[in-house]
Parts: sequence; structure tokens; C-alpha cells
Amino acid sequence: MPPQEGHRGRHPRDNALFAPKWIPLLRSAVQDMSFLLTRRYAETAALKLVGDHYQLTTRHRRAVLRASCSDQSLEHRRSHEVCTRALRGQPMVIDGYNLLIAAESILSGGVLLRGRDGCVRDMASVHGSYRKVVETGAAIRLIGAVLETCAPAPVCWFFDKPVSNSGRLKEMMIAIAKESGWDWDIRLINQVDATVASSDAIAVSSDGWILDRANRWCNVTDLLLERANAAGQVIDLRQEPQTQPGSRNVPSEE
Repeated sequence: MPPQEGHRGRHPRDNALFAPKWIPLLRSAVQDMSFLLTRRYAETAALKLVGDHYQLTTRHRRAVLRASCSDQSLEHRRSHEVCTRALRGQPMVIDGYNLLIAAESILSGGVLLRGRDGCVRDMASVHGSYRKVVETGAAIRLIGAVLETCAPAPVCWFFDKPVSNSGRLKEMMIAIAKESGWDWDIRLINQVDATVASSDAIAVSSDGWILDRANRWCNVTDLLLERANAAGQVIDLRQEPQTQPGSRNVPSEE
């Protein structure tokens, strides 16, 4: 695998862009974006309308998009969610890069957003190439430790075959899993989203497209946050945040 980068997902301006004074405005933007999505506005058009109205930066708009969902999506996601206590002995399929990058972002102190559906999402992304970072090994072990306590079986990871370095990542994960005694099936395929969404197994992902189609899904990210003692990192962008593990209300500045 190529030389590792520093950390995952932290933008140089994130401290300023996600300072407490911005949070009430971003929550309002998420509410408006969700309203438009509920009324079947195209995602691109809705984001431009909301972003222009609130004069949001490109990174703010990305955050609003990740945190928003329509009423229809919210209902489906809630009705198909499986609690973590029900994972024992159940087959699980994992949207590999989605979960791994979330764990890397947790350990690197990256921006984490709780969206309208309650899921926590990072602000990092993979654009055709994956690069190992300082936290990659620890992130794999963090996920493994959490899954070990939940005891799903079997556990199948899917990674995007076209993404550069997926093969090297697979080798690294196999080595760590073998060393730790985790029975993981790790596969490189071309259609990860569709495969995870259509599986009868419990899906692990925070990708909205997958959650809107999955028969069953589970929010594992909160368990990662809890185990890493990183609940305070999460910025809650719901209009009326609820008290739950991993969330926090960020007060506005005077």
C-alpha cells in the first residue's frame, strides 16, 4: 500500500466552518432541505436552493446534504432498523469503505455529523483511490472489537473493486482478522451499494441510498463512538436533537 497520509477527513478550515455559531443555521438548512426532498425536489436543485438561501460554503452544503432526508426515507429507515442487541448470530453485510472511513474519522478527530435519521456520517470520501492513514489499523481493530461483542455471523465485508489499493487493504484486513481470530469474509466487487442493499443479511452502512432500500440495517457507528469514547465529537444537525449515545447539542455563540 502506498505511503500513508496523516489523518482522515479533517479539513484545515473545519474548526471555523463547524464552530458553534454555525450549528443553528446548519440545522435550519437541514430542515429546509428535508422539506424539499419530501416534496420530491431533485437533490441537486434542492441543495442549490437551500445553499444559496443560507449562503453556505461548499463544505457546508455537503454537510447539509449528508444530514438531510425526506419524510419517506425517514419512515423507511426507522421501520427497517435492527437494534444492536439483535445482531448475535445474524448474518451481516458491511459497506466496507463506508464503515472503515467512519472509524478512521472517529479516531482522527474528523467532523462527524448526526443526520435527521439519527445516523452519524463523516465528511471524508474516496474518489477512485483509497490511501491508508495513521488510524487505519486501529480503525480495523476498533470495528473488530465492537463486532466481537455483538457476535453477528457470518460477517461479510464488501469493498469497491475499482478503487485503487482495495486489494492491499483487503490483505491488511485479512492479516489483522487472522491475528485477532475474527472470521471475516472480505470481498472486492463492482457493485457494493446494490449488493449490500439487496442482501437478506443485516446491512451496515450510513449511506442513504442503501438505507432506503435495505430490508434490515443496523447503526454500528454509535457503538464505535462509544468504545472510542468519542461521543463528544458528534455535531447533531437534527432540528430537535434527542439525547442518545454519540450526540451532543452545540450551543450557539453570542
